[in-house]
Amino acid sequence: MAVASARAGDYPVRPVKIIVPFAAGGTADAVPRLVGDWLSRKWAQPVVIENRTGAAGNIGAEFVDHAAPDGYTLLSSPPPPLVINQNLYPNLGFDPAKFEPVIVMAHVPNALIVNPKNLKASSVAELIQYLQQNPDKVTAATQGIGTTSHLTAELFQVMAKVKMRSIPYRGSAPALQGLLAGDVDLMFDNLGVSLPLVEGGNLKLLAVASSQRLPSLPDVPTIAETLPGFEAVAWYAIVAPPGTPKSITEKINADVNEALRQPEMQDRLRKLSAETFGGSTAKAARYMQEEVERWGKVIKAADIKLQ
Repeated sequence: MAVASARAGDYPVRPVKIIVPFAAGGTADAVPRLVGDWLSRKWAQPVVIENRTGAAGNIGAEFVDHAAPDGYTLLSSPPPPLVINQNLYPNLGFDPAKFEPVIVMAHVPNALIVNPKNLKASSVAELIQYLQQNPDKVTAATQGIGTTSHLTAELFQVMAKVKMRSIPYRGSAPALQGLLAGDVDLMFDNLGVSLPLVEGGNLKLLAVASSQRLPSLPDVPTIAETLPGFEAVAWYAIVAPPGTPKSITEKINADVNEALRQPEMQDRLRKLSAETFGGSTAKAARYMQEEVERWGKVIKAADIKLQ
């Protein structure tokens, strides 16, 4: 224990690698890059972001699961491999419950975004009416099977009693490219990367999936105003390999919390439509367990099965 404590006291003495299990260009990649850049200055050590994509985040998560539990390989991820995939994949190569929770850095509401050249609907109610009249004709881009964009689309279909065709991509950025190109009609994406495309007039934002309207977008309605109770939020957490000493996870937690308190960090996250979350390792563990139960109910209600 004395040796572990000494190691934690010196940590980090060499570069730290943060694995992001989704493609570069999306909010899942942008948030840890912002935090990692700040940590690299705080620690006087490089913090390297490495994208290991595939299988709805499982490939990157499995890599971290098998990494040495010394704090030098971490996983930064949105919900899928941490709280969703155990309800979808019968044989994961890792146990999400055994990761050591470090912190939930930030959360971003999902939003309903359409390609205005493909869909002329100007409200959620109009879109639902069109979907009811044209079942299975509208295509919905997702960040991949089991991602929050996929589950949000499934939740929408269940609550609105409509049917769309899901088109999985390998992350948010390529899915948005498909939406921009008109290859697909709509997407439930987090606002982080998609909002500038909306503001540029390339895409249309119909509604946000937060429970209340966003202070930054007061004129944009919530989906819940049409479908009461509808809510879907993406979040971005850091976890460590199973067995990582508590002293190390607490050190990383304290330093990330310090990063999140910086006004410039909050400003940059706000530009991604992200709000800081932060708090203790115990808070992160509780939140993730609540999310396991919440998305598990969605998967069961929508009867989602891997193809």
